[in-house]
Amino acid sequence: MIARLRIENLRSAHAGPFNLTLAPGECIAITGQSGSGKTLFLRMLADLDPSEGMVALDGQDRRRYPAPTWRARVTYCAAEPGWWADTIVSHFSPETSVRAAQLAPALGLDPALLKASVAQLSTGERQRFALIRGLVLKPAVLLLDEPTGSLDTGSTERVEWVLAESASSGTSIVMVTHNPAQAQRLGARQFRMQSGRLHPA
Repeated sequence: MIARLRIENLRSAHAGPFNLTLAPGECIAITGQSGSGKTLFLRMLADLDPSEGMVALDGQDRRRYPAPTWRARVTYCAAEPGWWADTIVSHFSPETSVRAAQLAPALGLDPALLKASVAQLSTGERQRFALIRGLVLKPAVLLLDEPTGSLDTGSTERVEWVLAESASSGTSIVMVTHNPAQAQRLGARQFRMQSGRLHPA
């Protein structure tokens, strides 16, 4: 079977080389100290930071994809998501806003908040809507940087349930977390990042 994501000799001036394959619907979890290279690795996979080496999606090298297409298929959700418009709904197309409203209750969010201004929402609410912003693209691979870092226990459980459902539907996930218990719960495989290199945890 062709790997969903294949990474060969991926490296930059600050991290790597990385060699890894990810199966359809597989979730891997990465822990490690702050500054060890976890976020950089995700950004390299998303083609947001300069890197060398090969990353392929379903057997096709990412160099064959226009950058926006690659980032829609291999979607990065930052630990501190950016917002470039006043209202939440402005960050969704008409089609994806419908899907966002459907997803919101599963994450403990009132769909009416889509019409709220970004400034009105709590940090945790913004973080969950940022996750929804990635999920509605229906990516092949979801790159998550601390997806529950600002959330309470109940909201964390909801996010983990939604991520498990996404994986069961075939979405592959690479998740960075500082929570070893969460890594055990969600990650079919766990890795530790140390000095820009991945090690089995």
